[in-house]
Amino acid sequence: MNVFFEESGDFKVGTVLSQAGEAYQVELASGKRSKVKSKDVLIQFANPEPEALMAAAKTIAAEVDLDFLWEVAGQEEFGFAELGAEYFGHAPLPAEAAGLVLALHAAPIYFHKKGRGRYKAAPEQTLKAALAGIEKKKQQAIIQAGYVEELKAGKLPASMQSIVQQLLFKPDKNTIEYKALEAAASEMQTTAPRLMLNTGGLSSPKELHMARFLFEHFPRGAGFPQVEVPKAPADLPLADVAAFSIDDVTTTEIDDAFSVVKLDDGTVRVGIHIAAPGLGIRPDDAIDKIARARMSTVYMPGDKITMLPDEVVDAFTLAEGNDCPALSLYAVLNPQDWTVVSTTTRAERVPVKSNLRHNDLDDVVNEETLASGEGEYPHKEELGFLWQWALQLEAGRMKKREAFGLKPEQANRVDFNFYVEDDVVSIVRRKRGAPLDKIVAELMIFANSTWGKLLHDSGVPGIYRSQGPGAGGWNAKIQVRMVTHAAPHQGLGVDQYAWSTSPLRRYTDLVNQWQILACAANGVTAPLVAPFKHRDATLFSIVSAFDAAYAAYNDFQQNMERYWCLRWLGQEQAKQVDAVVLKEEIVRLVEIPLVVRLTGMPSAPRGAQVKLDIVRWDEVDLSLEARLLEVAAVAPDASLELEEEEEGDTGEAALAEVVEAEGVVAAVTTEDGVEVPANAGTA
Repeated sequence: MNVFFEESGDFKVGTVLSQAGEAYQVELASGKRSKVKSKDVLIQFANPEPEALMAAAKTIAAEVDLDFLWEVAGQEEFGFAELGAEYFGHAPLPAEAAGLVLALHAAPIYFHKKGRGRYKAAPEQTLKAALAGIEKKKQQAIIQAGYVEELKAGKLPASMQSIVQQLLFKPDKNTIEYKALEAAASEMQTTAPRLMLNTGGLSSPKELHMARFLFEHFPRGAGFPQVEVPKAPADLPLADVAAFSIDDVTTTEIDDAFSVVKLDDGTVRVGIHIAAPGLGIRPDDAIDKIARARMSTVYMPGDKITMLPDEVVDAFTLAEGNDCPALSLYAVLNPQDWTVVSTTTRAERVPVKSNLRHNDLDDVVNEETLASGEGEYPHKEELGFLWQWALQLEAGRMKKREAFGLKPEQANRVDFNFYVEDDVVSIVRRKRGAPLDKIVAELMIFANSTWGKLLHDSGVPGIYRSQGPGAGGWNAKIQVRMVTHAAPHQGLGVDQYAWSTSPLRRYTDLVNQWQILACAANGVTAPLVAPFKHRDATLFSIVSAFDAAYAAYNDFQQNMERYWCLRWLGQEQAKQVDAVVLKEEIVRLVEIPLVVRLTGMPSAPRGAQVKLDIVRWDEVDLSLEARLLEVAAVAPDASLELEEEEEGDTGEAALAEVVEAEGVVAAVTTEDGVEVPANAGTA
């Protein structure tokens, strides 16, 4: 005797070897023996042979007219043998019965299973809906196959042209467009982004990196709505100074300027003048909401996404020839011993005489010309005085760093400026610690520290940058974090450091400016009128949101710097390049700030110069493949490339505000000087 039975949702045939109670010992065609319960046996038969029956059953199942079968079945539950008698017009033969079972089981949209060998016809409306769905899927499959062929031929289907970014960065994986993109990429052994580049969905790898960033952080676009430009109070006093700023040639958000006035008693009054959008923008107004949503200007080589609309920046930037609203910090100095006699903070209009540019002055204003007095350039006397004070400020900070247990800062690294015009990149080496950089950096650190103390002494909270030991105690690695109370910044060597000098491009600075203005105008009553109070939940949320945004923007800036470094290699047709060893297998190119990991590189001392053979690079995944050619001795100018790492020191340098300037983008330095190497590629 042979049996046709169901096992684990599958149908099988075999020969019965024996029976014990309610179970059969069955031998399958493969020779395997199986124990089958009698309740799972649907058909018992003597002829034909099991394999022949199964072959005939499959043929019959394929020929069954499901629509006719559904009509014959009616609406009541039935057994397959009962339906077979009506369908075939006679009691079904074993092969017919088995074929019917296979057909019923394979058509769940027509027949719902109710038990072993028992079924019920699907309701008419349910069946119609299911058949429509199947037909729709068939049509979609045809369309999808067409999309795949178009993509493989290098053409982007019309239905994908408006959803390129969504397909790449946040796809609905159930859509035929996504399925076609994945299928085509798989067949071509590539990735979806590369396929989009190949089909013209994206014009270049640069657009890919930009689009990914904008999709995540600026989903509604990087533009601004129409806003009414705020105005500073009309009754601001006019300062009796001739201020000047020092910025890169591409800077438009000019936040800071300086003035130097000799007083009759022999002291000198230095003015640090900061653009004051806080005099016009108010908390929770339309422009504040825009700035709070962005948190910072986003910088990248050759471009930027500003925190504030251009017309607002234009209204408050410290532009040459204008009397600009400013928050001024005046420090009266005794030039004999460089002590600070007094400091004063006030809001006023500041006449800005000059916007000096690094590109024009860096070659003529250096340590040698400042020491000798040679050369002619604007504000020569004032710059000479500020340079001397900057050196004193730096020396004071170094003593404070030593008191914190840290080594003195070393300003002997090389920074790199990126300039992009018509998609051609220039990468210019610039030694950190150049006089103009140091003047700006030291005076900004002085202002941020002084205003941080003013907030603390006035009992008004602010947003501070603090650097101190982590949870492991004084021997643990010190960390930079943002807090709302005064705390030491050990890396900079100051007792407190409140970001306050870039209110046009950092939201934390705008918040602090509101708080400082309250202190300057109201004295002891400032805690009552300051926009943010102690333990203000809004202030805490601003700190948290700023940290997240700033980290994301910094990652994007580093990625774009790496992209332009790779473009530079192609632009310069670089085949062999010099690099310097940073540590172990990590090297950095000498001419550009491109960091590469050379897996398996022989051990070489820190600072050693090596020569690399550039094999290939990829502007999509930002990787570089290089081969080590030779290891030279330690480079004579290695001191210009590296500084010793300090245990527990993040390396946040005195050039805290300099590289913030638009266009002055340091590939291994964040805006406040924290050393963060560009993402290393693989080799």
